[in-house]
This record gives sequence, structure tokens and C-alpha cells, in this order.
Amino acid sequence: MDTRPTAIPLNILHLEDSVHDHRLVCRALDKTGFSYTMSRVETLAAFTERAASGTFDLILADYRLPGFTAVDAWLALPANSSRPPVILLSGAIGESAAVSAIHLGISDYLHKDDLGHLERVILRTLEVDRAHKAKEKTDLDLALSEKRLSELTGYLQTAIEKERASIAREIHDDIGGSLAAAKLDLAWISRHSADTAMHGHVQAAIDMLQHALGASQRIMMNLRPSILDQGLFAAVQWLAASFERRTGIKTVLRTNTEDLCPEKSVQLTAYRTAQEALTNVSKYAQCSLVQIDISDAKNFLTMEISDNGVGISEHDMLKPDAFGIRGLHERARTIGGWLDISTRQGAGTSITLSVPLASAKVLSPEAQFK
Repeated sequence: MDTRPTAIPLNILHLEDSVHDHRLVCRALDKTGFSYTMSRVETLAAFTERAASGTFDLILADYRLPGFTAVDAWLALPANSSRPPVILLSGAIGESAAVSAIHLGISDYLHKDDLGHLERVILRTLEVDRAHKAKEKTDLDLALSEKRLSELTGYLQTAIEKERASIAREIHDDIGGSLAAAKLDLAWISRHSADTAMHGHVQAAIDMLQHALGASQRIMMNLRPSILDQGLFAAVQWLAASFERRTGIKTVLRTNTEDLCPEKSVQLTAYRTAQEALTNVSKYAQCSLVQIDISDAKNFLTMEISDNGVGISEHDMLKPDAFGIRGLHERARTIGGWLDISTRQGAGTSITLSVPLASAKVLSPEAQFK
């Protein structure tokens, strides 16, 4: 790929204390028809002042100058993407020093006796520099995209939690209230009726209403876990007991303290993580035992949900529709934590949530969840 400038000459800054050597460099480029303009400086102060202008496309630098080296000059430049590439042009530098300079970020090295190759070295350096800057831009764009995606995920979780709370209130106020009132009316009819057949129908209706009330309370608890008001341990304990009763899978809960009182955002994230993990266990694990361990040791909230089931294959972990697992990762990130999943086919799965309690950030939707 030829990166030779065409319409606009390449603007070069030459750090060189020898006028003779500067002319040799210009002559070498002139022989090739290279389009350029070049300014020479020979002191560190002049170099930093001119380089800071940001108008140069390339820097050619002698290695050893009076009182400083090209490495000193390189380190004096601001470390950002606008820093132009630097090529060492020297006859007084060993190979090891040249390699060390390149490891620091200097682009290339050419001995002054090989100025016939200068054009090729410049073109190669410019090409590499452009590729490097393009990669930096791509990485930056990707980081911004991931940040925006994380913010969108947080916003969606906020909306979901608010909607869940709203639905739970409606179930409690409207449906729950109506079912309770209907049950009272049926009980009144049962007390004031002498018809045996009617008593049987009324009792059946009361039993059905009681079932509906229980179902509405269970749905409200899943939508808005008010049990978290009693603490994280109590909430997970209720969740584990409900899971064991519903699935028949033995569930063991252990903790180093039952007085776990992290911020509400952390509590709800931990609760939702346990809820999602247990849902996945019931669907896929084919296990006989689940263990939940909660700890706040070393100022970290750590919750591990493990099973002795069939494990998760790598294919299932990477499936495009594995939104449950991705959602858990995002939930953890919104409060400054992280999620680890350890699994091996036939050897069970372990999901671990870790949150640094001292620096837990109230960034998540759960922080707004009342």
C-alpha cells in the first residue's frame, strides 16, 4: 500500500543538531521525489514547543544530542493519539538501545548510512501508524458502544422494575381487594343459607377464591419482593424454601451472618440473581441438590448458587438467545460488581455474584425500586 502524500506535502519535524546531517536527509528524500516540508530543531525546549503545535505528520530524530537523547524527547511529548510517529536516524546508537526505544513507543530506526531506504521506512511507519490509530478509534467506539448498551440495559431494568412494582400494587389493591370482598360475601351467604346444596357450591367457590388469593400473593412477591424489607438472608431463605417446595430439589442455604444489610440496590440484585439462577436450575440442571452460600467477608458481598446437575455446555453459554445469563452479568455491573459462572458438563454449575460493599454504586434500576 502506497501511503505517499500527493496533494499535501508531508510535514516533518527533524530533531538534529548537525546541519550537515539535516541536509543529507533532505537530499535523500529529494532524490526519490518525496513530497515534504521539513523543519529542524536541535534543543529539547525547541522540540517540545514545535511538536506541541500538532502540525507535524512525522518526526525524524537523531538519538544522541547535546544534553539529552531522542528517548527524552519522546517522553516529553503528550501521550495521546495525536502524537506523531517518530523514526530514529542515528549512527551512534546500538541495536539494544534502538530496540529499547521502539519498546517505549518510537516507531522505527534507521542508521544514517542507510538513508537510501528512508522513503520506504517513512511509508511503512505512516502505514503502521494509521493502522494503529484506526484500531484505537475502533476500540474507543467499541467501548462507547458497550457503555451505551450498559446504560440502555440499566434503563430497561429500571423500567421493568417500576412496571413490576406498579403491577404488584394493582394486583394488591384491585384484584386482591376484590377477591377478599367476594370471599367475605360468600362466607355471609354460607352462614345465612339453609340450603345444603348451596353450602357445597359456596364452599367450593370460597376454596377457589382462597387459591386465587394465594396465587395473587405469590405473583406479587415475585414482582415486588417486599420480603427484602426483612433483609437479604430472609428473602433468599424464603426463595430457597419456595423453590424446594415447588420442585422437590433439596436446597441448602448457608451464611456467615443472617444480619446482611447491604444497600437496597445490592439486595435486589442479589435476590434477582438467586431467582434467575434457581429458575435456570429448575429448567435445565436435572439436579438433586442446590446450595446457596452468602457471605459479607472482607467487605464483599458474595453469593454462590451451585448445583450437582448436568452443567452447561459452551454452546449453550454462547447461544445468541442466552439473555438470562447476559442479564445477570449486566445486573452485577450496574452496582459495580461482577458475575462468574463455573460449569462443566456432568459436574454441575456454580454462579457467583461478587459486590464490593464499600464502593457499591447506586447506579442500578434497583436503586430506584421502592
